[in-house]
Amino acid sequence: MLLHVCALLFLVNSCLTVDLTYRIQEEKSPGTYIGDIAADTHLMDSVPLQDRRLIRFSLLEPDVADVPQLFRVSKKTGKLYTTQTLDAESLCAYNSECYRIIHLAVRRVNSFIRILKIRVIVMDINDHQPEFPNQNIDIQFSEGDWKGKKKLIPNALDKDISVPNSQITYQLQKDMNQPFTLSVSESVDETFDLRIALEERLDREVKDSYLIQVVATDGGSPPKQSVLDVRILVTDVNDNPPVFSKNVYNISVKNENYGVTPITILSASDLDAGKNRLITYHFSSKTSRTATNHFQLNKLTGEIFLQKTFASGQKLSHKLYVKATDGGSPPLSSVAIVLVNVISQQNNAPTIDVNFVSSSTENKATISEDIEVGSFMAYVKVTDHDAGNNGEVTCGLYHDKFQLEILGPKEYKVTVKSPVDREIEDQHDFTISCQDKGSPTQHTESKFSIEVIDVNDVRPQFLKETFKFWIYENQKSNFPVGYINASDPDQGPGGKLTFSLPTEKNQFLPFQITDSGLISTVISLDYEFHNIYKFPVFVEDNGIPSLNNTVRVVIQVKDKNDNPPYFIFPGINPFQMDVDYHPYHPNNITVLKASDSDSRENAFLKYNIVLGNDKQLFSINQYTGLLYFKHAITQQDAGSYILQITVKDSGIPVLSATTTLSLRLTVNNKTSEIFNTVHLKPDYQVHMYLLITVVLVAVTVSVPLTAAISICIIRCYNHRDAPLRENSSLSCKFVNEQENLVCRSQLAISWPDVPMALKTDLNVAWNSLPNRPKQTFHPADELANSPVLTTLGMKIHTAREVTYEVIFIYF
Repeated sequence: MLLHVCALLFLVNSCLTVDLTYRIQEEKSPGTYIGDIAADTHLMDSVPLQDRRLIRFSLLEPDVADVPQLFRVSKKTGKLYTTQTLDAESLCAYNSECYRIIHLAVRRVNSFIRILKIRVIVMDINDHQPEFPNQNIDIQFSEGDWKGKKKLIPNALDKDISVPNSQITYQLQKDMNQPFTLSVSESVDETFDLRIALEERLDREVKDSYLIQVVATDGGSPPKQSVLDVRILVTDVNDNPPVFSKNVYNISVKNENYGVTPITILSASDLDAGKNRLITYHFSSKTSRTATNHFQLNKLTGEIFLQKTFASGQKLSHKLYVKATDGGSPPLSSVAIVLVNVISQQNNAPTIDVNFVSSSTENKATISEDIEVGSFMAYVKVTDHDAGNNGEVTCGLYHDKFQLEILGPKEYKVTVKSPVDREIEDQHDFTISCQDKGSPTQHTESKFSIEVIDVNDVRPQFLKETFKFWIYENQKSNFPVGYINASDPDQGPGGKLTFSLPTEKNQFLPFQITDSGLISTVISLDYEFHNIYKFPVFVEDNGIPSLNNTVRVVIQVKDKNDNPPYFIFPGINPFQMDVDYHPYHPNNITVLKASDSDSRENAFLKYNIVLGNDKQLFSINQYTGLLYFKHAITQQDAGSYILQITVKDSGIPVLSATTTLSLRLTVNNKTSEIFNTVHLKPDYQVHMYLLITVVLVAVTVSVPLTAAISICIIRCYNHRDAPLRENSSLSCKFVNEQENLVCRSQLAISWPDVPMALKTDLNVAWNSLPNRPKQTFHPADELANSPVLTTLGMKIHTAREVTYEVIFIYF
């Protein structure tokens, strides 16, 4: 039972799988060797040598008469051959793998050893070329077809079944000047639609046929191709009107009956074909009734006859408007003018006929003011049908802007003699005068008026080179500043002006300008931020081309008192300060500093003590801010004082700021006794050299010590008090009270500058003494020569200011 199951599974597996696959190209001759089945399957490897001669191979394909056998196998060797020439196109479908499955039985005598399933793939070769249904075709384009018009042509087919061999590419072969392209699009059935596309409009009158070739090439190796000849015929449309040999015919005839003889023959031609070129002639509606009564026109030949003579006094010059019309649908036509001059023996005045180049009504025409000198303005035709001298005419035009030039007998042209300017004169009148040489002379005048049309030839002009305006700060936005006055004498758009402001990225202008030239603010202006604006204003007209100009504008912002003053020193409110008073102490206490962001009178400040000075002990300089004792201080004045000090500007309205100064006053009596002792003993003589030594030692010790302490203090407050130090200036004040001289100077920051600063203060002090000659003060020398030198002291008043006080007592 197990053996039967295994055999069944083996047979099923053999039916579902392919044991061998062979490939062979189509079109090989019958009997072509395909493969050795016995060797490729290795069946003989397991068969003993003595039994191999008993192995037989045979095909299991049914022998059907209508289906020929394609392959055969050698019974003993197991080699596979073709029985006929294989054609892939007849065996298989397009774009699919072409193969045949054969079943081969391997027997040992009469028993089956194995059934083999063999697939033979027939490989397609490029044995077919692309083929068009016809070798040549004709298509038509109309000369009325627009660019992009397409005409369908047949595509080519390739019988090869493989994609590479049957894949067709198309190429258009044409001359370079042929206006056609090939449009290729793929259809849903994987075929291609070929269309000839028009690149530009055709003109049958230039060329009525074209020959191009469409080349189809397959993708085989080597590729094969075929060619389709396409002849393109251009069909006619009625796109050419008849054209006269001349636009104007001038003829002169005698006033007599010509009978069947034509006075002139008109000729017109048409480039179209067929009925589109058949021409008929007839008078247009503009031809006068008088002319049609006297002249006859043959509509087929274009012959004109004088069929009736003119009576005496009738007009002898006539315009015949002859229209030539073709037979197209719709028909096209053109018009020629026939000027007929009927010669008469009468002595008539010449007639003047003027045709202006520009538009004109009756005797009025227009020219542009940019017309060039020598430009052709009008054609003048003078008619005088009289015979002999009666018909000889001379003409003239006398004007400073225009002149009359001779073109031929009785033909003139009016040209520009000198430039015209509409802004100077917008209309010119002139007269053309003609007279014949008859006896008596006949004279004719024609008056004309020329209107000069404006062109944009004048750039906008400003009334000033610079426009200056002023405006107070803090005005609302859209506040008017002033007008920019500009003018342009041109007319129409050329005289309409548009103003604009610069739009640079790095510059913001808080202004805007209207088309009428009104400048107004965009935002409220701040004098303290920017007090003067200088910028250009650009103006251009609306002419073509546009002309422009630029003017300089200066807008000054005037200050308003909109910023209250503020205190720089003291920088905090309230500010505490200790004052140690002793006799011979200077009356000056400190200097208050304030500032105001406004300018001029709005920043002119005045100081005043408003509260805390009930004893009238203190006073302040209203202009400098110097706070000082109003009179001598006694022990009873010691104590604390809270002064409220205000600073006001001088603007309208007045703005102010207030600070509070807390003073703690200490009066030192001991110091007073020491100084009094000095004064009570005027007869006491101090040895000069000893005094000099004491002074020098005091200076030597005090200056470095004070400088070191000052440097530390200045460095600690360097960043916090930078604005105060920048705005402060070195000051030296002298107060001559009770024979005391006080001089203050800022302490130098570096050690080398300390002696120099002291030397400078001493020089100032010495030269400021009354009744002393002005000289340079050298401390080492002058102190020794001073009449009386009592003492030299130094003191630091506050942490914000380091001050030397050099006190001299001079009698």
